[in-house]
Amino acid sequence: MLAAMPQPPVAASRDEPVIRDRGDACPGALRLHAADDGFLARVRIPGGLLTAPQAATLALAADRFGDGHLELTSRGNVQLRGLADGCGGGLAELLDAAGLLPAPAHERVRNIVATPLADPGPAKALDALLCADARVTALSGRFLFAVDDGRGDVAALDPDVTLLGPDADGRTLLRLGAARDAVEVSAEDAPRAALLAAHHFLDAVDGAGTRAWRVAELPGEHALDVAEFGRVLAGLGIPARYVAQAPSPYAPPPEPGIHADALCVLVPLGRLTTAQWRTLPGELRVTPWRSIVVRGDATAVDPGLVTDPDSAWRSVTACTGRPGCAKSLADVRADARALVHVATGELPVHWSGCERRCGHPRGTRWVDALATGDGYRLSVNGREVSPEPTDLAVGLTAARNANPSEIPQSPKPQ
Repeated sequence: MLAAMPQPPVAASRDEPVIRDRGDACPGALRLHAADDGFLARVRIPGGLLTAPQAATLALAADRFGDGHLELTSRGNVQLRGLADGCGGGLAELLDAAGLLPAPAHERVRNIVATPLADPGPAKALDALLCADARVTALSGRFLFAVDDGRGDVAALDPDVTLLGPDADGRTLLRLGAARDAVEVSAEDAPRAALLAAHHFLDAVDGAGTRAWRVAELPGEHALDVAEFGRVLAGLGIPARYVAQAPSPYAPPPEPGIHADALCVLVPLGRLTTAQWRTLPGELRVTPWRSIVVRGDATAVDPGLVTDPDSAWRSVTACTGRPGCAKSLADVRADARALVHVATGELPVHWSGCERRCGHPRGTRWVDALATGDGYRLSVNGREVSPEPTDLAVGLTAARNANPSEIPQSPKPQ
C-alpha cells in the first residue's frame, strides 16, 4: 500500500506571548546534553550540505567518541549520542579540522534549512554572513532560517525568516514568521536581507523585554511589521518592495528514490550506523525530513536505508524513547519497527514515549501512539481513537484509517 503523503502543516496559534526568563538549552557541538545513554552533541549542518570529507569526519566522531550511530534531526542537523564524559575537547578539535565548527559563539545559531534539490549557494552565503556577524550570537538555538527555492518545501517548516525564490525575474520574497505579507528583494541581496531580518527581530526582543526565542513568541505590541522592515532595508541600501498578499506555495518533501541526477535516501526513524552512513557516496544533503540526498554512485547504498517511494517507512516517525530518554515510558523505536509493516492506513503515525511528544509531525492529520507505561493511547490529531486496544496492530490500523472529523474531541491536557 502506498505510504501516506505528508500534509501541509498548520502553524500553531498562541493566545498569549511566551515569557522567557532564561536562555535556551539547545545542545550543540560544544554544549553537550546529558542523556540517559551518555552525552549528546548536535552538529549544525547549514542547508544540510556536507562534503565527502566532512561526512567521513562525522562517522569517525561517532565511532571514536559515541555509540557508532548518527541521528538526523527535523532541522537537517546531525546528532551524536552515547558520548563519554570529557570527550568535548577531542570532539571539537576533530569537527573544527573538518570545517564543521565556526567561532564558538556562532555554532548554535547556524540553523538554516534549505530545499535539498536546489542550488546550495544562497544557504552558504547566508551561513557565511551569520558567522561573521557578532549581533546574531544573541539569537536562541531555536531561531530558524529557511532558504526555499520557491517550491514551498522548507518554507512549510515554521521558519522565523524565510527566503522564497528567486522567481524568473531574479526576485526573492522574504517573509517574517508566519506573516502572509513579505518584502521582495533581489536574489543577490537576499542573504544579507535575511541577516538584517534577524537584527530586526533582536531589536523587537530588546524592546519587548520578553527574551523571545522565536518570532511567534513576540507580544502583539512588538510583533514584527513587514512593511516597516522593508523601509529598514531601503534605508540600509537594499531596495525592497512590500507585497501585501505574498504567495505561499507548498510542496511535500522529496520522496525516496531518484530525482533527476540525485537519489533521496530515507533513514528509518532518522538513525543509522556509521557503516550505513559510509555507503552514501560523495557530497551529501541532509534534509529536515530525516533523509539524505546523494549525487554520487549510489549502487552500494545499504539495503537498510530506504529508496523505495512506496515504503511504509515514509509515514512512521518516533521520538528517542528508551533507553536514551529518561522520561520515556517505552522503547518506542523498537515498537515502531515491529509494527511498521503490520499496521497500515492512510495517516502517518508518530510514536511518543511521553506526553511531551517530541518530534511529532507538523500537519493537519496524523496518528499519535502515546506510551502510557502499560501500553499505548491512540489519537488522531489530538482526538482519542482507542484508549486501550486489545491488539495494538489492529488499533493502529483503525486509527490510521480514521476520519478525524468523526472522532469526539478529547479534553485538552492540563
